[in-house]
Amino acid sequence: MHVVFAAPFFMETTLRFVRAVAELPGVRTTLVTQEPKEKIPPDLREKLAGYCGLDRALDADAIEQGVRMLSHRHGRPHRLIGALEHIQVQLAQVRAALDIDGMRPEAAKNFRDKVRMKDVLRAAGLPCARHRQLDSEQDAWPFVQAVGYPIVVKPLAGAGSAVTFRCDTDEELRHALACVRPSLHTPAAAEEFIVGEEHSFEVASVDGRPVWHSLTKYAPPPLDVIRNPWIQWTVLLPRDISGPEWNDVRTAGVAALKALGMGTGISHMEWFRRKDGSLAISEIAARPPGAQIMTMNSFAHDTDMYRAWARLVVRDEVEVGPRGWAVGTAYFRGQGQGARVKRIHGLDRAQKDIGHLVVEARLPQIGQPAATSYEGEGYAMVRHRETAVVENAVRHLIETVRLELG
Repeated sequence: MHVVFAAPFFMETTLRFVRAVAELPGVRTTLVTQEPKEKIPPDLREKLAGYCGLDRALDADAIEQGVRMLSHRHGRPHRLIGALEHIQVQLAQVRAALDIDGMRPEAAKNFRDKVRMKDVLRAAGLPCARHRQLDSEQDAWPFVQAVGYPIVVKPLAGAGSAVTFRCDTDEELRHALACVRPSLHTPAAAEEFIVGEEHSFEVASVDGRPVWHSLTKYAPPPLDVIRNPWIQWTVLLPRDISGPEWNDVRTAGVAALKALGMGTGISHMEWFRRKDGSLAISEIAARPPGAQIMTMNSFAHDTDMYRAWARLVVRDEVEVGPRGWAVGTAYFRGQGQGARVKRIHGLDRAQKDIGHLVVEARLPQIGQPAATSYEGEGYAMVRHRETAVVENAVRHLIETVRLELG
């Protein structure tokens, strides 16, 4: 099989996905990217059958030309895949143009366009926030008058809470609109702000049929983290997710994927549990989750989830072991003003108290640049058979470790 992997930029996690595909037996993996060939790690470069550098790796026409070039050299592609949120519609367009198996543009747009997504979900009778597309700044004011504060303003095709604003006042709304700058050419989305516990729901699907799922809990919700740069936060994967308390999200999540047109792959849905017990779907992405959730599931299931994803999207095969562990990650984020990490407090104590539970870590270092991502300057991942032990451990980590920027 010839598989073309589109990886516009080389982030650490992206290369893990590329490597997983390149190491599949019986697969010739080629790469389209904006990065120079020299930036591919040498051992991975040896595993690739071909490479095509692009000037505009997020542009559908450029990707199509790159795939055509690789087709001439290595044969017609059986798959065109990518793990990045920002490229899913373009990949769908190229698949349609070149008749490659996989998700088509209409379904990809359902997942990428947040207003369109909620229109589809509400038409299917699924619970989600009231919303409106903003084609101008003026469109926001009738919406906020109708639903009241707080509201959320974000790009129509945002990802990972980036450039997302919670607005509680007219002044905050004006600021958000000035940053997002909605127009007919670049619309934005406004939606009511939902109060409750935030979770995620990951599903592996084969031709639209769910074959595996996972659930996580965020504490606090990512939007609170975005609004407060000093907040350290956690993600928890409970060991047991079979209970009836999750039945409604399983039902709603699977119905949402069907309504949006999910095909084969791993999807990532964020959702809220309101104080009254009801749920509301926030948004769904037709790609694997970020924030180390794939790695966390690897430890929870004693399965390399990156390789599992590769087998799924290339061969329509699913091989995931039983969920034998609870796993949690604590994200360390610098406090104060400054461009670099100046001091780190509490690491020795945290190591003494719960170091035996840590299965993976990227610890912050004195002098490293301040992070631009809400994931922060570092993290520690813990694992145990009992969910309560993991939950207490990640809470202890964010209460004990403190980073100062300066």
